[in-house]
Amino acid sequence: MKLGVLTVPLYDRSAEEAFRYLSSLGVQTVEIGTGGSPGSKHSNPQELLSSESKLQAYKDMLKKYNLEISALSCHSNHVHPNADIREQAAKDFTQTLQLAEKLGVDTVVSFSGCPGDYEGAKYPNWVTCSWPTDYQKVLDYQWNEVLIPFWKGAAAEAANYGVNKIALELHPGFCVYNTATLLRLREAVGDAIGANFDPSHLFWQGIRPAEAIKALKGAIYHFHAKDTKVDTVNTQINGVLDTGSYGDLSDRSWLFRTVGWGHDASQWKEIISALRLIGYDGAISIEHEDAFMSIEEGLEKAVAFLKDIIIEEQPANAWWN
Repeated sequence: MKLGVLTVPLYDRSAEEAFRYLSSLGVQTVEIGTGGSPGSKHSNPQELLSSESKLQAYKDMLKKYNLEISALSCHSNHVHPNADIREQAAKDFTQTLQLAEKLGVDTVVSFSGCPGDYEGAKYPNWVTCSWPTDYQKVLDYQWNEVLIPFWKGAAAEAANYGVNKIALELHPGFCVYNTATLLRLREAVGDAIGANFDPSHLFWQGIRPAEAIKALKGAIYHFHAKDTKVDTVNTQINGVLDTGSYGDLSDRSWLFRTVGWGHDASQWKEIISALRLIGYDGAISIEHEDAFMSIEEGLEKAVAFLKDIIIEEQPANAWWN
């Protein structure tokens, strides 16, 4: 496994400044935003695809700081009912695939997306319960008429550019948000679909990440290191479904935290061990979204915490067996 960082929090500095800083911390891989919600400040596909010299300079810069790209990140709602949003997402996704091919990257991270509840809808509709029975009709429409057909086409497009790992983040608000929904889409579309496994979105749902990792053996293509602190008092009052602002630190049911500040080292060791158990040996990519800490302090605490936990070397033979 290699220690990595999603560079989005460092958009206040240039790509080279960010790479220099991360390299100085001992980071080995970077996850680069190329469109959608992560933006593309550190890797503009249009710019890099239009100039061989700029593309080569970018590759040289990564090499200079001993960094590898773990994945390109293009988080969008690809099946949004608004046609303009869908078209922009499609453009970003295609350019991301084209850039991935040029950079020799085989993994793209995104969301599954969430359609509306019928063809003429204006906004996505994330279904969270099975009754009233209207919701079953909504789910049938969303999955069978929109989501599965879209990702079949997207997987075929990705294959044309040598991207064989579409790592979808299990994220509430979208159709793929837990283990079962990821496996359902993977079964329908094929092995091109896998998970960007982010424990922070699972903790507050009551999912034990280590067990979900085991259930997703062979289907985890990328990993986000981000934590969540569940507020036991607020959840006892209001439960875990929370639409309040992330800035409302006192009243939310849960908050994103730097790794180690939501769950202790024993749980993170369990997570890393589960990844080793299923054969995952990719990046452990820090996603910093901790409202209690500055960007630098949050990243540096996460790096220090994970350096003691990540398993870097291959295991020895069990000589004691």
